[in-house]
Amino acid sequence: MSQPEPGWAALFSGANAIRSLALAGGTALHAVSVYIAITILPSVVKDIGGLDYYAWNTTLFVTASILGAALSPRLLAALGPRAAYVAAALIFAVGALACGLAPTMPALLLGRLVQGLGGGVMLALSYAMIRLILPEVLWSRGMGLVSAMWGVATLLGPAIGGVFAELGVWRAAFWCAAPLAVLFALLAAAVLPKRGAAGDRTALPLLQLVLLTAAVLVVSAGSVSPDLRIGFAGLAVAIVLMAALIGVERRARARLLPRDIFRLSTPLSRLFVVMSLLTVTVTGSEIFIPLFLQVLHQQTPLVSGYLAALMSAGWSAGSITSSSAGDRAAGRAILASPVLALAGMVCLAALVPIGGAENWWLLAPICVALVCIGLGIGSAWPHLLTRALQTAPEDERTLTASSLTTVQMFVTALAAALAGMVANLGGLLDPGGVKGTASAARWLFGLVALAPLLCLPVALRVGRARPAAQHGHSQTAA
Repeated sequence: MSQPEPGWAALFSGANAIRSLALAGGTALHAVSVYIAITILPSVVKDIGGLDYYAWNTTLFVTASILGAALSPRLLAALGPRAAYVAAALIFAVGALACGLAPTMPALLLGRLVQGLGGGVMLALSYAMIRLILPEVLWSRGMGLVSAMWGVATLLGPAIGGVFAELGVWRAAFWCAAPLAVLFALLAAAVLPKRGAAGDRTALPLLQLVLLTAAVLVVSAGSVSPDLRIGFAGLAVAIVLMAALIGVERRARARLLPRDIFRLSTPLSRLFVVMSLLTVTVTGSEIFIPLFLQVLHQQTPLVSGYLAALMSAGWSAGSITSSSAGDRAAGRAILASPVLALAGMVCLAALVPIGGAENWWLLAPICVALVCIGLGIGSAWPHLLTRALQTAPEDERTLTASSLTTVQMFVTALAAALAGMVANLGGLLDPGGVKGTASAARWLFGLVALAPLLCLPVALRVGRARPAAQHGHSQTAA
């Protein structure tokens, strides 16, 4: 029988309050930088070129975030919470400054790599620290708070990026992120404990990280070619690299992921499958929405940025309203998530390619679809994260907490690369223009709709399972 959870007041009272603010701040910085970049990228391309590398801004940022997430348990053990957060925030600030100074697209991509590395550490530490500084009865609330920071990003990111893009000074949007990161570093230094619980001091799984990163970069390299054969060759090589990663991970002493994650019959693996497919749904569609809205619907950078952020706004609203739900309600939210996501994606595939100036009869249902996708996934997300921690064996909870970010970031990077390949092959580069962009949108949203469709049967099993039973199964299996 599940224990009733305390209210939000318990999360924001006493010592929990300021620590929760520090945890949420790390996620907010990472998320804001994502939406700043998404909003200003059309303006960046107009200024310094690089349309064929459009999706690489997200891919490389997220790939670096994977490395940061993988390093986070070791940093936490070696430096402690306070120093680890401060170091990550300062690395993030250096990357933001480099992006603002970039004269070319390759230089910008290098800055995004540095920024992503710091952001990945902050994001992973936010999840890992929840179980270290909050009681278990507040884990779901803590997960909901961290997830809700993507909602803060939907307000700040498009506003910062859109205003500066319309003023013709997109570089200042990156420069604004640097002082915010420094302020967060000062907050972390002031309130987080110097030392935490004992962390994972095993060797870094370097080979797995190399294979994982190579898989993403190979797909990204193939995505910039208009030649279909090169794109599929990159995808085939990536599949081989991922198979090698699984083989190495199963035999390695220093592991990147929990041991149950590759046993497809286990509750933990099903949870990760659901989270991965839902992540594909969001990332595969979200990064190109500002470009589609500006080219096909003649919206300004500011407006298109905010419209694109509706998906994350729905995600945050769902996370906040659903985080206090009991086991049965949480199960229903998990079941409903792919259904709502599929309905929204079908709507986008049908309406976005039509285009036309000031056609609010088209934009209104597009906005509803974006909110619908985010609301469905956000309602399920805190419960998927919490169940993953509850399901993991006791000796792997720290590894599981960091792998939540590692897997999410890997899938995000892979989905961004695949989205770039689909958009480029769908006509974004050739024939280009309005006609090519409409074709790219049709292909992209149509193929991304397969992710929530495939998620349906797995979500059905996860939603019907009881968390207590999952936990017991995992412990037995361990």
